[in-house]
Amino acid sequence: MKESKKKYHLLYLNTGGGHLAPAKSIANCLEKLATHSIEPILIDGFEKANKIIQYVVEDGYRQLQSGGKWFYQFLYALYHFPFVTWLNDLVLASSITPHLERRILEDKPEKIIIFHFFLIRPVYRIIKKHNLEIPVFTIVTDPFTAHPFWFVNKKQHFIIFSERLRKHAIAANLPENNLHVFPFILDEKFSSPLPTESIPTLKREYGFDQTKKMILIFGGGDGIPNGKRILELLLKSNINLNIGIVAGKDEDLFNKAEELKIKYDAKNVKVFGYVDFIYELLNISDFVITKAGASATMEILHLKKVPIIIDYIWGQEKGNMEYIRDNNMGIFEKNITKIPAIIKNLLDNEENHRYYIRNIEKENLKIGTEDVTKFILSDKVY
Repeated sequence: MKESKKKYHLLYLNTGGGHLAPAKSIANCLEKLATHSIEPILIDGFEKANKIIQYVVEDGYRQLQSGGKWFYQFLYALYHFPFVTWLNDLVLASSITPHLERRILEDKPEKIIIFHFFLIRPVYRIIKKHNLEIPVFTIVTDPFTAHPFWFVNKKQHFIIFSERLRKHAIAANLPENNLHVFPFILDEKFSSPLPTESIPTLKREYGFDQTKKMILIFGGGDGIPNGKRILELLLKSNINLNIGIVAGKDEDLFNKAEELKIKYDAKNVKVFGYVDFIYELLNISDFVITKAGASATMEILHLKKVPIIIDYIWGQEKGNMEYIRDNNMGIFEKNITKIPAIIKNLLDNEENHRYYIRNIEKENLKIGTEDVTKFILSDKVY
């Protein structure tokens, strides 16, 4: 009789790409390391949720990042108050819990891995309600400065990605034995840049001039704030290089970027929507204009490209920006009118460009996906 596979639940929400991407990486690694004895199941916590609540959380997140960041920062600050945390949890739990409860009871997962803080309380309530003995791992996807909602349940086991966050958690009275530090989770391919000799051919495949250097405007799955204005500033500056812009799920940015391409007859510009080939686009790029999302910035650094950060989410992404800025691995500039001058300086001064590359190399960055997966597979915690 064929032995049934052990099910592992990997729970995420589609608020930006920083939760789904590490979930997929761990799922792939589980399949590789477990020699087909484990079935990793990716579950969107909002799959069967109230559509209004889902829209408010997912689309509201995207809208606030592009046009209402001040309001997002206000909401973020409110999460430090217990009443607001309780109220937020009450509204979301009523929508999220029924589907998660049904899946957990039906699948009887061997282990549960959480990739979004809104899913923590519903999962632990389900486990307590049914007296289940299922190990739960919470992967804090903010590496340096985390949203306070991650730590509302202090007794859970956390997988975190920096000594800075570990010290912060200990100062917030979390048990030190519950904090497990690893390198950041990424798809393993980001540990190996493509060979230099393959870059010209790849540039041609994506429609770029293979003789020119390239800048990529990329903020993650939800696009990038002020992407249209950044593109127009670059086009007005007549910089002689390839320009790629990834709009992600931001259809308005995609359409406006296409309009600018026509307006300036910019044959050196290629506009992309939501892509599954960001690894390739980053490989053929020299500089990347981005926001300080965790997955995006780590992908850029691992491929030794120079990030030019123009924005970050106050609180949870601030640490990402500071990590890059303070270690001189890239440039932080909120005034986007200065971006063309920054790019020209990097283009005209190769030593300045190499300065940032050398600092990235000094960090000796590693990908923690396999180590985290082995830790989850082990019984060291429970």
